[in-house]
Amino acid sequence: QVQLVESGGDLVQSGGSLRLSCAASGLFISSYEMSWYRQAPGKERELVAIIGSSGAGTHYARSVQGRFTISRDNAKNTVYLQMNSVKPEDTAVYYCNAKTGWNLYWGQGTQVTVSS
Repeated sequence: QVQLVESGGDLVQSGGSLRLSCAASGLFISSYEMSWYRQAPGKERELVAIIGSSGAGTHYARSVQGRFTISRDNAKNTVYLQMNSVKPEDTAVYYCNAKTGWNLYWGQGTQVTVSS
């Protein structure tokens, strides 16, 4: 059974930092493109960052470019999202996503709340 478990969400002040983790079981993330998405109240889920299966290629939403960093540790089967200089508009539930071919998996999400 595939599971993606996000952790690290918290209440943080504007300008602070957080690191989110996504631990995978039932699959080897080395074969998957891994992504972070977020969904704020009343808004659609949006892509935050993607990292290719090799780890060499990354892509970020313009709103987080230069502040967030996605990384992966295939040995630990875990993907991370380092969030720096957070803003109130970063408040959302953050979801981990694993994709390869026709296979697509989602985690349950972790809440990030940024206070002004």
